[in-house]
Amino acid sequence: MSCCNCCNSDLSLMDEVLDKYASVEGSLITILQKAQDIYGYLPTDVLYHIAERIGSTPAKVMGVATFYSQFRLQPVGKYLIMLCQGTACHVNGSEKIEKAISEELDIVDGETTADGLFTLKNVACLGCCSLSPVMMINDETYGSLTPEKTKEILRSLREKED
Repeated sequence: MSCCNCCNSDLSLMDEVLDKYASVEGSLITILQKAQDIYGYLPTDVLYHIAERIGSTPAKVMGVATFYSQFRLQPVGKYLIMLCQGTACHVNGSEKIEKAISEELDIVDGETTADGLFTLKNVACLGCCSLSPVMMINDETYGSLTPEKTKEILRSLREKED
């Protein structure tokens, strides 16, 4: 079973994960998390491969992958910016922070910069309300943001790459 002839993920990277979890009841989310750790997102051919190995349908696997916001179906930049849009962040200016990110990187929610470095994703809540407005870039949390502070953070990350 193959999704198409256009996909070319190295499916052998999933062998260890699937050998361990394929027969474990209720392990689909764990398998998807580990697949995303391996590939950086969930390529379609990997989802079909998972379905085949666990004895499920591609529709069920895709349904789980699309239901949970933790899963990505498209590649993301090296720096994934998760901007909180929860109530505290909204009240404290997350719209201004989003505008600053968009101005600095020329992207909007869901987009990745042309150089593949940054992806912006608005999220419902990061659970850091006392730091609002707040964003996470990969595993680093940045709080009490202003538009100027946000642009400085992004510039310093870009400079690191040059």
